[in-house]
Amino acid sequence: MPFTQDHDDFRRVVREFVEKEINPHVEDWERNREMPLHDVFEQMAGLGFLGLEYDEEWGGQGADHFFTVVLSEEFGRADHGSIGMALGVHADMATPSLHNFGTTELKEQYLLPAMKGKMVAAIAVTEPDAGSDVAGLRTRAVRDGDEWVITGSKMYITNGVKADWLCLLARTSDEGGYGGMSQIVVPTASEGFEVSQKLEKIGMHASDTAFLTFDEVRVPANNTIGEVGRGFQQQMAQFVKERMWANYSSVTGMDRALQRTREYLGQREVFGKPLILNDHVAYKLAELSAEVDLLRHYNYTCAEAYVRGDDTTRFATIAKFKAGRLSREVADWCLQFHGGAGYMDETWTSRFWRDTRLTAIGGGADEVMLNVLSRMGG
Repeated sequence: MPFTQDHDDFRRVVREFVEKEINPHVEDWERNREMPLHDVFEQMAGLGFLGLEYDEEWGGQGADHFFTVVLSEEFGRADHGSIGMALGVHADMATPSLHNFGTTELKEQYLLPAMKGKMVAAIAVTEPDAGSDVAGLRTRAVRDGDEWVITGSKMYITNGVKADWLCLLARTSDEGGYGGMSQIVVPTASEGFEVSQKLEKIGMHASDTAFLTFDEVRVPANNTIGEVGRGFQQQMAQFVKERMWANYSSVTGMDRALQRTREYLGQREVFGKPLILNDHVAYKLAELSAEVDLLRHYNYTCAEAYVRGDDTTRFATIAKFKAGRLSREVADWCLQFHGGAGYMDETWTSRFWRDTRLTAIGGGADEVMLNVLSRMGG
């Protein structure tokens, strides 16, 4: 196994944090449809959860990738999906490009505070008419002297309401298709920026999701992350990290759901015996557990390849596709085996069913994963 004693010790710290500092607040956060992200992220920063693989001078821990695996897996144990998604966006989706390609000045101004939990970050790519088809992106940044002037809109942006800055992907030239895009840091305090709408969702209720508009928002040209015109390529690398995070987290979420269902079925008697003694029920749980275990170890193979420096696009894509399909199946069977109680809002199964439905959509829908794989030769 790839984990050392240090990883195991870290796992215990993260699990205790989730159990003591996250799960007791989930009901209130879900009811209020928001989380105190600045406070929670500052707590996490104090425990070394943020920027695990980033350089220490930028608030990171200089750790190996398997610490990220542990962090994601343990946040999959939270009683809702909102906090793991918010953390993943902040720590592993909106900030990698800034860490890898940003200037010293940009890192000092935005990355360091984010890794200290003083700022919340979000990734702004999806648009009303350009979701998985990033080539259809229309938001434009036009150069005016030493500034970018940004006009357009972004849709379904996680952390969008509370974010202090965005890693924005915008068109910076007239080159069509996948060319001519750049990543730009946009502070949300900028004039002309607006959270036009906080979006309501089927699940992930405590995660703030926003429709954002940019009306001639001016930011320094020096806010460009990396090379002008290389934004698409940099964002694709961030997408791979996003999918890996989601894959790691989904396994522990499914594993925990199956375990809770087994415990319930061991107590629930029907026709004079516990439901877990029904062969159909026991076999289905065994089958689902086997599928989850296969995905877990495929994830570890992906992580090992990433540590070696290999391109993990195919690994991440296959695992993301499998996680999307399998999480739907696990959530549905867990709800089904709870019967009428499972359909009630006060039962954990209904929230798990709602929250996990996003796995097959966010970060690249199942169909997009199949498209990517087909273009890679199947």
